[in-house]
Amino acid sequence: MSDQDLQQQTHPWRLCVAPMMDWTDRHCRYFHRLLSPHSRLYTEMVTAAALTHGDRAHLLEHSAFEQPVALQLGGSDPAELAQAARYGAQAGYVEINLNVGCPSDRVQSGRFGACLMREPALVADCVIAMREAVDVPVTVKCRIGVDDQDDYADLQHFAQRMIGAGVQTLIVHARKAWLQGLSPKENREIPPLNYERVYQLKRDFPALCIVINGGITQPEEVSQHLAQVDGVMLGRAAYHDPYVLARTEYHLHGLPLPERDAVLHAMIPYIEAERARGTALKHIARHLLGLYQGLPGARAFRRILSERAHRNDAGIDVLLAAMASRHLPAAA
Repeated sequence: MSDQDLQQQTHPWRLCVAPMMDWTDRHCRYFHRLLSPHSRLYTEMVTAAALTHGDRAHLLEHSAFEQPVALQLGGSDPAELAQAARYGAQAGYVEINLNVGCPSDRVQSGRFGACLMREPALVADCVIAMREAVDVPVTVKCRIGVDDQDDYADLQHFAQRMIGAGVQTLIVHARKAWLQGLSPKENREIPPLNYERVYQLKRDFPALCIVINGGITQPEEVSQHLAQVDGVMLGRAAYHDPYVLARTEYHLHGLPLPERDAVLHAMIPYIEAERARGTALKHIARHLLGLYQGLPGARAFRRILSERAHRNDAGIDVLLAAMASRHLPAAA
């Protein structure tokens, strides 16, 4: 076994891509895996109720190529979450993650997400039930606080309860969640990030694997955080500028940087297979728009994909045309 493989097994959460609603679907994860062989990928949040009562095959669909990939669940009923976790493990997910960090109104109305940080005993009960149901790791993704919970002692107490429930990995978004008075969009910038609070948590609980999340956009920042905690989770930066994943792989592992065109050519067999089963190109193409972010021709690439991928007959020709447009002279 190489040192690199050993390191990845020892620290499987060293580099992660965050679960993001409406973004990190299976098409996005396939694309991200091409850019980042070592990262741990996460599904969009799936509610436990949807898995127990809905179309499980559709909700749990993923390919072996995406692995390692974790299933993120939302919910607050221990028995329901245990059953959902069981379905996820049976489907092949290597980790079950409980969402205790999302601030959206839709999530709050279902009594899950960030509002659960006010109920650490209930979260602990959920974790215990899930751990008893599956053999894969059960992890929790939380915030540093919520609303009036603005003391480090609150986060410390939450972490203690999670450890008591058997959690070995805690993913912490370093911004407090505001459930009243701010929209989820505003909460992306307000209040300020507090990385030091996450670092302190690691110092206080050295045996707990701590993964930091929130506002991290560059490989150099990843390294800086890894000097303080065990892992880093990239969110919106990995979606809007996906090539940052390749640059981070180079920074951490010395992997050669792939040519962006080569990454898209590697997507072609996947797109063709998906088109053959009836998947519209637009559902895949939307995840590719940021690949040439900051490079000449990026706007032309995005424009052609955006304008043509929604057509019913759109196929590989649209992707190739978008790639070719980057090298055409700009219109006068």
